[in-house]
Order: sequence, then structure tokens, then C-alpha cells
Amino acid sequence: MATVVISPYGVVRFPEGGGHFWVYMQYMLGLRQLGCDVYWLEHFRSRDDAERNAFLLSTFIKRMEGYGLGGKLILYVSRGQTGACGVPHDYVGMTRSEAEAIFRQTDLLLNFHYAIDPALLSCFRRTALVDIDPGLLQFWISKGQLSVPRHDYYFTIGETVGTPGALVSDCGLPWLHMRPVVCLERWPYAYAPHAEAFTTVSSWDGPGRIMDGEELYENTKRLAFLQFAELPQLTPQVLELALFLSTAKDMEDRQLMESYGWRIRHSREVAGTPEMYQSYIQGSRGEFSCAKPSYMKFQNAWISDRTLCYLASGKPVVVQDTGPSAFLPSGEGLFRFSTLGGAVEALASISADYERHCRAAREIAEAYFDARQVLESILNFALK
Repeated sequence: MATVVISPYGVVRFPEGGGHFWVYMQYMLGLRQLGCDVYWLEHFRSRDDAERNAFLLSTFIKRMEGYGLGGKLILYVSRGQTGACGVPHDYVGMTRSEAEAIFRQTDLLLNFHYAIDPALLSCFRRTALVDIDPGLLQFWISKGQLSVPRHDYYFTIGETVGTPGALVSDCGLPWLHMRPVVCLERWPYAYAPHAEAFTTVSSWDGPGRIMDGEELYENTKRLAFLQFAELPQLTPQVLELALFLSTAKDMEDRQLMESYGWRIRHSREVAGTPEMYQSYIQGSRGEFSCAKPSYMKFQNAWISDRTLCYLASGKPVVVQDTGPSAFLPSGEGLFRFSTLGGAVEALASISADYERHCRAAREIAEAYFDARQVLESILNFALK
């Protein structure tokens, strides 16, 4: 049985991000289904507020215990003296020697934390970077905005990354292609013919500005959705957005979108825990979502981890086309739109034969994104 450590980013400090938690839990669960002994390694960025720190840790640990993973956590804080691996970290709930013993017995580190401490990385025999931000990650590296330490393998979910047709540099790295994953057993088919709304869960605004040469552009879901603000006026389909809203400007945008006919909810209210996130998706009629401008710019056929949850649940999806794909279907269960009219037509097609499109959605998840199949291929390659 292989021992695998996954290294997520920013989960502990974002307790209201039920969907963010699921991004990495899909990998954790898929590896366990393959018989692996799996650990979760995360940098806990503690604050000066001891009460807040205690809340963040207790919330995360309780969640992990709910998935039978309470004893599989390695949370570290960057402070203190250097340990045997040369890593200046303290660990939460275990000694440094106990953590380093796990590192020594680990067969593979699957790292999602692009700026991981190189000294920590060096504690592992084999390391694989997993790129879930294709195009953006390569852009950051090529512009010197991010320094990624050396790994043994570099996996990406971007279909064109590292190919002659890529619209972004490969940064001199040997990219290996993989598909994003969903744990099908934890996301069962949930046919709900009377469900009313096509939904999505998303960030809205934020520090999403990208300087590319002379061009500065906004890279937020806000900009993406505003380009399709009129959609509810062109379709009888109810459309609902569960958004992470935090500023006065966000509230103004909410009023604007509602004036066009969108239903807006705060994501904390419907997806603030992993269980709420799953319930919200499985109670939806389907997903409608737009992509950040960077995914449109880089055209690498990116598909969201959230969209996979809808597909696995048997929910048809209508999502923005992020570039030609060698395998993604479009027109049955999954529709990839480029124009306002294309989105209207996709929603009408689904409504005309809803059950067929629900079955097709699940079949797409089973055929292409099964966590066990994808992760088995990764392990077979990395541990050969």
C-alpha cells in the first residue's frame, strides 16, 4: 500500500469555503479508495488572534474527523528552530520528529501549494506538482511572479499546457496531462426533476488584476458574469448565483444582477460547509457558470472542479467554452457556450429532454473524471 501525502493550499483559514474544501478532498478520498495511506499536509497561517486560530483549527479538525481522517493531518506553522529535514516549522498536534517520520516513509507527495517551502519539499523521496490553475500558473512563473521549487513530476489539468499550440510559456518544465477528479461514490446521482434553478457557487470580486505586458485586465468572475447579465431576460429558466460577497461594491453589483432577473444568494448561506455545498449542488436543476477571463485568454479547455460535482450528481451543465478539447463533449449533459444566444439555446435543449441530459451528465463524470481511474494512472506513472 502506497503512502501518499497531499499538500493543499488555504483550506484551514477559509472555513466558510465548502467548495474549496472539496477540491482537495476529492483527491484524498480517491487515493483512499485505491488503498493508499493518505495524509493531509497544510501550512496553517496563524494570526495574532488566538481565539480565531483555535476556531479555525477546531473547525477543520472536526470536518476531517467527519470523513474518518482526523488522524491524518499534518498542519505546520512557520516558526521555531530547524528540524532534522532542515525545515523551520512547528507542527500542530504532533512533534516535529513524528511529522518527519511520516515524510520519510511517504512514497509520493502530491503538491497543490505552488510556493511550498523548498526545504519541506526536500524531505520527500518523490514529489509531483499538481497544476489546477492552468495558464495562470505558467503565466505567474514566466513573469517571475511565482517561484516554484523543483519537483520530480509536473501534472496539469490544462489540455494545451506544454504543447506547441499553447498560448502561454511552458516555463521549461515537462508538463504531464491529467484530468481533474471527482469521487463518484461520494457524489452520487441525484435526479431531481422538480428542481427549479440552474445555480453555481463562485467568488465574485477580489484582487484579480493581471498585468500582461502593456495590458492590465480584471480577472474576476464579476467581469465574466456581467458580460452575460441579460441572460435571465432571454430564458424562462431560473438562474441563481451563490456568491462570496464582502464589499459595498459587491452589494451594488448584486442589485444590478438582480435587476436583470438573477437570483443572488450569499455562498455562506448555502455552501458554507462541505455538506451544505454538496446539498446545494445536488438540489439544483443544473449549473450555469462563466469562466474567469484568464481561462478564456489561455484557451486550455479548463473545466471547474465544481462543474465535476454537478456532472457526477447528474446535473446538466452550461459553462463557458474555454477552448477546444480533445475529449470534452458538448451538446448532451455538458454544453459549452461562447455567446449569449448559445447559452439560451443550451438551456432550452436541456429543458426539452431533462432526464436524458441528467443521465448524460453522470456518464460524462464516470467516463472522464473518476478519481480512482485518474489517480491510479498518476500513481502508476510516478511510482514505476
